[in-house]
Amino acid sequence: MTMSNTGGRRRPPTIHDVAREAGVSRGTVSRVLNGGHYVSPAAEEAVNAAIRKTGYVVNRHARSLITGRSDSVGFLLTEPQERFFEDPNFNVLLRGCTQALAAHDVPLLLMLAGTKDERRRITRYITAGHVDGVLLVSSHSGDPVAEELRAAGVPLVACGKPIGLGSKVSYVAADDRDGAREMVRHLLSLGRRRVGMVTGPLDTPGGVERLAGYKEELAEAGVAFDERLVVSGDYSRASGEAGAERLLARAPDVDAVFVASDLMAQGVLATLQRAGRRVPEDVAVGGFDDSPAAVAAGPQLTTIRQPWDRISAEMVRVLLAQIGGEDPAAVILPTELVRRASA
Repeated sequence: MTMSNTGGRRRPPTIHDVAREAGVSRGTVSRVLNGGHYVSPAAEEAVNAAIRKTGYVVNRHARSLITGRSDSVGFLLTEPQERFFEDPNFNVLLRGCTQALAAHDVPLLLMLAGTKDERRRITRYITAGHVDGVLLVSSHSGDPVAEELRAAGVPLVACGKPIGLGSKVSYVAADDRDGAREMVRHLLSLGRRRVGMVTGPLDTPGGVERLAGYKEELAEAGVAFDERLVVSGDYSRASGEAGAERLLARAPDVDAVFVASDLMAQGVLATLQRAGRRVPEDVAVGGFDDSPAAVAAGPQLTTIRQPWDRISAEMVRVLLAQIGGEDPAAVILPTELVRRASA
């Protein structure tokens, strides 16, 4: 801190103090603060050292007036608010994105838009320039948010490939199809042949890709696909319970179930227990995500691990690059089978 000339009180250090400490011009300090363009490495190092020494903190409001940027990013969840609190995946992803952005001194704004009116208000807020870019989570086909933001030129990275937008929007995703195939392959390796599935929502990329992987692995193993063995869910625990009830009614001889999320798998386990089916002796159960729900289940779930830390870090990296002027990019990350007691 620097002493003022009145009353000996300390005043916050200014950009002039940083320039004087670094031995450079105020303009050089300003260029470093705004990305380091046209600044020599030596000058940039001197400025950063002076910032640390003086304790200078950027006035974000003043800088936003100059750069036209808000210096913040939105985390947009287009799901009902209760889903944010129920599904542990959203919290894990939010925490990872917050930590990754903190390394760049960029705050993250949580935005929940589960209804049409909420999505309209949030879209209006975003396109007015209140955030520099958006991390979009849980995009459904027919949901106009991604297309509207893209058309407005807002930097955007989706978690999972948005259905219908192809290469127009950046996205980061786990390899849902390959992960599903690995789980079904594991269940078949246990000698199970009546392998059912509780899918995710089939208007989401994860729902579509995991079902495709299930079908492909059955075909690869020479096991005929039986549509009675597939029921749909919405990633909630309740839909897992209801899905398992439908599955048992349709195919009482089912001996394994691949469930497209760990939270739904908790519901499947509850239904199987009520029906007197032992897991894994009578019915093996495999989940997807390796979320906290997997180890909270009884028995603990064999599941497919999504690399949440890498997903969040890559979403932030791709978004900041896009804010900096780079073209849209797609990143697909590998999954991993985690074996526990349920299968």
